[in-house]
Amino acid sequence: MVLLVWTVILLGGALVGVVTARAADASFTRLRHDRHSVPAVLLEGSGSTVPSGEGSRYDQVRTTVRWTAADGSVHTGRALVETGHKAGSHVDVWLNGKGRLTAAPPSVGAAAAEAGLLGFGAAAAFGGLVIGAGAFARWRLDQYRYERWEHEWDRLGPQWGHKTP
Repeated sequence: MVLLVWTVILLGGALVGVVTARAADASFTRLRHDRHSVPAVLLEGSGSTVPSGEGSRYDQVRTTVRWTAADGSVHTGRALVETGHKAGSHVDVWLNGKGRLTAAPPSVGAAAAEAGLLGFGAAAAFGGLVIGAGAFARWRLDQYRYERWEHEWDRLGPQWGHKTP
C-alpha cells in the first residue's frame, strides 16, 4: 500500500504539477497578448508614496486618467499608475481586449515564477489527497482484517477450553 501511494504521488504529482504550470503559463501568455498599453494623461496627481504602517511603501496608486482609443474617442477612468506624478503628466495605462482599463500583465519572468509555484502547489495538494486516500484505504483494510479475526476467534476460541483425551 505504501509503495502504491508513493508511486501515485510521484508520478501523478509530477503530471498534475506540469499540467497546472503549463496551463497557468498559457493563461499568462494570453494575458500578455490580450492587453496592450496606451499613452494617457493624468487628470489628478498620483501623489507621493503612501506609507503602509510598517515602513514599506506602495509604488502605485489609483488615479483618474484620460486616454484616446484607437477609434479616436476620448475615455476617462481610474487606473493604477506609479506614484510621484503631477496632474497633466503622461503615463502608460493598460487596456484589455474590450478597451477597459486593467492591470499590466505579468512579465515573462514573473509569469514563469507564478506558474511554477502554482504547479508546485497543485502537486502538493494532489500528494495530500493521495496520502489521505491511502490512509483511508489502509483504515478500511484494517477494519476488514479486524472483522475477519473476530469471526475466526469466535469460531476457534471455544475449542481451546476443552481438554484433549
